[in-house]
Amino acid sequence: MAGVTAETLPGGGLACQPRRMSKQAVGSEVTARCCTPLAAGPLSEAQSTELAPVFKAIGDPVRLRLLSMIASTDEACVCDLTDAFTVSGPTISHHLRVLREAGLVDCERRGTWVYYWVRPELLRKLSALLEIAPPVPA
Repeated sequence: MAGVTAETLPGGGLACQPRRMSKQAVGSEVTARCCTPLAAGPLSEAQSTELAPVFKAIGDPVRLRLLSMIASTDEACVCDLTDAFTVSGPTISHHLRVLREAGLVDCERRGTWVYYWVRPELLRKLSALLEIAPPVPA
């Protein structure tokens, strides 16, 4: 399902709901316009503005670990992700929402649980951006 989010219900469960649009650039826009390696030249102001929310999303240790856990498998159930942390379920849901809004992961509700997977196209673009270009001979 494209464009869904997992929201916490009053009973502590999760439900996928249509994603609210953020005022910040989302990952799909970054994917379309990125990425020359940083070492090849400076980013434009527009590129920096588009990339900042993506880097901000992975700049939190919990979100970086969540992304790593999701990326290390084809898909991950929220039940397995929540058990791996000492923070509460609603906090994990918040972090997963931030990762989704940045375009790094997507999800689908199946019965009681929500399953997450990485969106490899944006990760590839970030990888290309962080590539160190070989020095140009003088």
